[in-house]
Amino acid sequence: MDDAHMQIGEVAARTELSLRTIRHYEEVGLVIPSARSQGGFRLYTETDVTRLMVIRRMKPLGFTLDEMRDLLDITDSLDAAPPAESTEREALLQRMGTYEQAAARKIEDLRTQLTRAEDFAATLRSRLRKAPGEDTAPSTASART
Repeated sequence: MDDAHMQIGEVAARTELSLRTIRHYEEVGLVIPSARSQGGFRLYTETDVTRLMVIRRMKPLGFTLDEMRDLLDITDSLDAAPPAESTEREALLQRMGTYEQAAARKIEDLRTQLTRAEDFAATLRSRLRKAPGEDTAPSTASART
């Protein structure tokens, strides 16, 4: 096999995505294997891995499959040779900027959620330390009232 191609298992290990997830992204048209082996195995390139990493990074931010597809189309157009017309390129960059702004907002929302979750965990720790009989962990039965 050519060094430039990887089978799905190696791609899964590198991207920390499951085989099922990678196959799903293929089914919905986000990442298509660059080739197939003589035995029919999916073969991927570094470009395919890069696309999967974009998707993996967008997923926890709540981007939809359509938004992922749109951003990948934008990056494909920007990376295409020869360069797009100046006005077309500017429109693509503006659309990409919209995604960057959306990502920044979503990251800030996640930071807020994380802060609240950390505060909640700290409250629970504090209550546990102040609970009577601190030498013994509270039992499940005594916690139910």
